Amino acid sequence: MNVVETIIDIPVEHEKNVCGQFDQYLKKIERTLRVTIVARDGAIKIIGPEGMIQKAKSVFNNLVELSRRGNEITEQNVDYALSLSFTESDHAILEIDQDIICRTVNGKPVKPKTLGQKQYVDAIRKKMIVFGIGPAGTGKTYLAMAMAIQAFKDGEVNRIILTRPAIEAGEKLGFLPGDLQSKIDPYLRPLYDALYQIMGAESFLHNSEKGLIEVAPLAYMRGRTLDNAYIILDEAQNTTPAQMKMFLTRIGFGSKVVITGDKTQKDLPGGAASGLDVATRVLEKIDDIGFCNLTSADVVRHPLVQKIVQAYDQYEKKASAQDRKKGKVPKQRW
Repeated sequence: MNVVETIIDIPVEHEKNVCGQFDQYLKKIERTLRVTIVARDGAIKIIGPEGMIQKAKSVFNNLVELSRRGNEITEQNVDYALSLSFTESDHAILEIDQDIICRTVNGKPVKPKTLGQKQYVDAIRKKMIVFGIGPAGTGKTYLAMAMAIQAFKDGEVNRIILTRPAIEAGEKLGFLPGDLQSKIDPYLRPLYDALYQIMGAESFLHNSEKGLIEVAPLAYMRGRTLDNAYIILDEAQNTTPAQMKMFLTRIGFGSKVVITGDKTQKDLPGGAASGLDVATRVLEKIDDIGFCNLTSADVVRHPLVQKIVQAYDQYEKKASAQDRKKGKVPKQRW
């Protein structure tokens, strides 16, 4: 094994951003690539096997360029740059970074952060109906909301409709106090949170009062025809096949639809069939409908969330394999 060393110059104004607090990003790169890194006076010396040296250079070049573009380097950026360094798409992180969907009320750019998210956003642009399927933290709903708000601002649609089935997440909440709106608001809170962050509470309330932005439970969609609207169905794994069919047949001319869901987090009673599962089988061959399957590699929350998703995936696979070995039908574990 050939051990070599190389030196990379990092501009002083980007050094802290790229290296992380207390050099935590340098230590992560060292552990992952099994190289030795010495940072001193705006230069980084890398010592290790030649192949790993090239990967480390790719990671640092990508992080420096992200920093130059005004990004605050996060642990997720470092993890993704490291994972891409083992592929032929090691510069993809820079191409992804150029795709700014919109900006939040605070001016922060909203953009895809992984290849899976970029493919998801591109599919939304090209297809009339898109299914975004994947685990928690992959940005399915947030990116769809950003695309909807930008389309609304650009005048591509006249209104935004956000909906989700009002089903408890594995526990009974009982009778909630207040009027009808107060009763359904807890189920729709995640949609409000994303709207406030991207659009701002004042703008949302103004457009909501005019009926241009509507947040409602799925049951309210029955009997309607939705023209020139951007419609997002969230938590679609909790729809029944009948509800999913009802929703899909509401779509009118000039509308765009995004359906998001996580097949591993169903809250339907007693093993009932999921409308999301049925729809993916029934509609997979229709050209104007896109399916994007995001994975744990696309998780952009705290790095621990990615590890949790991977651990549950492994548990599910192991449990299903044991069921098959015993001649049982694999079942959902919770």
